[in-house]
Amino acid sequence: MLKRGTETELSLERLAFGGHAVGHHEGMVVLVRGGVPGDSVRVRIVKAKRKHAEAEIVEVIRPSSLRAESRCMHFGVCGGCKWQHISYDAQLQTKQQHVADAFERIGNFRSLPIAPIIGSEETYFYRNKIEFSFSRQRWLTADEIVDKGVSVKEFGLGFHTPQRYDKVVNIEKCWLLSESSNGILNTVREFCRERQLSIYSTKTHDGFLRHLVIRQSKRTDETMVNIVTSDDDPGLMRELCRVLLSEFPQITTIVNNITARKSMVAFGEKENVYFGPGYITERMGGFTFRISANSFFQTNTPQAERLYEVVRSLGNLSPKDDVFDLYCGTGTIAIYISNHVAEVAGIDVVAEAIEDAKLNAALNSVRNCRFVLGDLKDKLTKDTSWISRNPDVVILDPPRSGLHPKVAQQVAALNPSRIVYASCNPTTQARDVRIFADLGYELRGLQPLDMFPHTYHVENVALIERTSPRASDP
Repeated sequence: MLKRGTETELSLERLAFGGHAVGHHEGMVVLVRGGVPGDSVRVRIVKAKRKHAEAEIVEVIRPSSLRAESRCMHFGVCGGCKWQHISYDAQLQTKQQHVADAFERIGNFRSLPIAPIIGSEETYFYRNKIEFSFSRQRWLTADEIVDKGVSVKEFGLGFHTPQRYDKVVNIEKCWLLSESSNGILNTVREFCRERQLSIYSTKTHDGFLRHLVIRQSKRTDETMVNIVTSDDDPGLMRELCRVLLSEFPQITTIVNNITARKSMVAFGEKENVYFGPGYITERMGGFTFRISANSFFQTNTPQAERLYEVVRSLGNLSPKDDVFDLYCGTGTIAIYISNHVAEVAGIDVVAEAIEDAKLNAALNSVRNCRFVLGDLKDKLTKDTSWISRNPDVVILDPPRSGLHPKVAQQVAALNPSRIVYASCNPTTQARDVRIFADLGYELRGLQPLDMFPHTYHVENVALIERTSPRASDP
């Protein structure tokens, strides 16, 4: 029986969904942090449960051929890119297998119609948005812990360490956004630290600084800096603007979001624009999209374009199709496919998203997209006045939690010929597709995509088609 603190040797076999490597000790599953399939390792048990244990590596006895050299100086303590030590080909193979496993194990599907995963063109500096957190407590490295002159209660700006929301790793260089974003990060940190600005605490609910959010367009080279604070301080913000613009003239807009929420969220109820238009623009598929500080936009622009192209091609969209885009957000999918269909009706419960969707449609002179504000359950049952006829195709792109079972039933009741379901969580997606399969639909296609290299996350698009002829509209 494994106990906490026990050391043992393991041969690691595969990667579990969630990022840990899997080994076995006397029939018990052991999840190993930082392991790679093919490694022979000595591990120390850090958590022992009845059916499995969790362990950390003490020594890599024989490294796997799938191991790679991590680039980031913060790798291992930062909660971000947990798979930098695994070759990219192995990452893609694992993500493909995670999709297949979910649909076989949870969805109970066999002979899967799954296409090879589409990898990301860029595996570093691929994001168009990054969010850093301020903290009163900085995570100390092993060397700093030994140094008695270093205090844990120091100014921190960076990413939270895994499972520690009270401390952040003081990031000096991140490989996710861009080289210039690292300069902006370090300049903002130094500016705030020199002026001894207070940092918001979720325990005491006081303090000024909350988040630094940087957005950069990959196609227009526009840059937004958003400082999220608890209070309004125009004089301080104007001074910070002068410093940033003098060092980084490529910045096109600077905003200050202000929030009184007790939770650590990186958007505000009030926004002050201190420089530029208050938004940036991005281009995809011949369209221009306006992105404000609080807008949702897929964070890997080239892969988002591939994702939307997969939605269009896998759904076999035609100029005769009426499409419902449920969970439409800011209308990116609807607008992207607008040239290929008769009409798109998008629904979302977030008022700001619907307003952005309408603005984006107007910006691109798109006239065959309409956007409806409301809760999906109500809009499919109680308030159906927006439905003139049942759709030929329904596009679903829900949150990670997937669909409420009643929503799946309501979508099936619309009787579309095809359902195209995009998801960043193959486990809830497989569960939902099984519901559709039990309601008269058949799984016809799966296309995984890697939106987030060096993480265990994977995007997947499923095509579901009605098996019986489509009934006439009511």
